[in-house]
Amino acid sequence: MLHEYRDDIHELKQKDAHFARIFEKHNELDQKIEHAESGDVPMTDMELETLKKEKLLLKDEAYKMIMDHRKSKA
Repeated sequence: MLHEYRDDIHELKQKDAHFARIFEKHNELDQKIEHAESGDVPMTDMELETLKKEKLLLKDEAYKMIMDHRKSKA
């Protein structure tokens, strides 16, 4: 997720517990989605769509936190 901000992500994960939880939850959802899409875990289309939306919301929140962090450093 957001690989171009790797340094900022690393710093935020160390300093901000909320960001670390968001990042971890996003990665967990990513794994669940991959397993569902590969057929390893049975899931309805609605359940899969819900996971994808939740993952996107977490990514948006993380992105905003990264941008705020970058502004504060400038």
